[in-house]
Amino acid sequence: MEDRRRVENFDMERTIHFLKQELSKQDPMVLGIGVAVAVVLLTIVFLFILARRKNKRNSVLLVGLCDAGKTLLFSRLVHNKYINSYTSIKENSGIYQLTGRKKGALVVIDVPGNDRQRMQFWDRFKNQARGIIFVVDSASFQSELKEVAEFVYTLLSDHIISQHKLSVLIACNKQDMTMAKSSKIIQERLEKEMNTLRVSRAATLGSTDGSSGGEVFLGARGKEFKFSQLSPVIVEFAECSAKGTSDEDGQGELNIVEEWMNRIA
Repeated sequence: MEDRRRVENFDMERTIHFLKQELSKQDPMVLGIGVAVAVVLLTIVFLFILARRKNKRNSVLLVGLCDAGKTLLFSRLVHNKYINSYTSIKENSGIYQLTGRKKGALVVIDVPGNDRQRMQFWDRFKNQARGIIFVVDSASFQSELKEVAEFVYTLLSDHIISQHKLSVLIACNKQDMTMAKSSKIIQERLEKEMNTLRVSRAATLGSTDGSSGGEVFLGARGKEFKFSQLSPVIVEFAECSAKGTSDEDGQGELNIVEEWMNRIA
């Protein structure tokens, strides 16, 4: 590979030298050809840079059910401030500045959680995602277990996740509330529910033409479902509180979330 680069660089240098010699003769035809070549090369370089920027995965998607705290988490990360919670009907996007040793930024996109829109927004933004933060309401998790599991299962079985090895964080939010479940309990119950889902979905596919529409089988066949089986995709769990302990005057407890974002950048 190194030898090939040297040959390419040598050829480029010879070409540039030749053009310089010809241009120095001030031949109008050569000048015209030189200008045309320069324009073509600059156009190719510009389109290449534009394509790389367009295809660069530099976004973190905040997903989850309604009222899980996504918008407040978004505001804490992007604006470093508390806002009163509300149900989003369109996405919010902003820049998160990396901290610590890494320099740069990530685009954070808060995706609406209502069941009629969330998959539309997922399909819209998934191709620019570098990572996904699935926000869970730890206090009301038990009553929302089935819906959370179905949403998580649908996302993780999308071929985009495995194809691009997207990083996934299950953010167990609202840990400031008394009835909040721990990340360990949430993980265990999600795994159990998703194992049941996997069986039912496999049966549904078996009763049709067998086409999965690009859906990826989750976990190890013949074994109970575990998030640890999803390699090369890594799903992590973290406890956090976007609200914090004193609302407007306090800071959210998001250290683990921010460490994760800096790690995947």
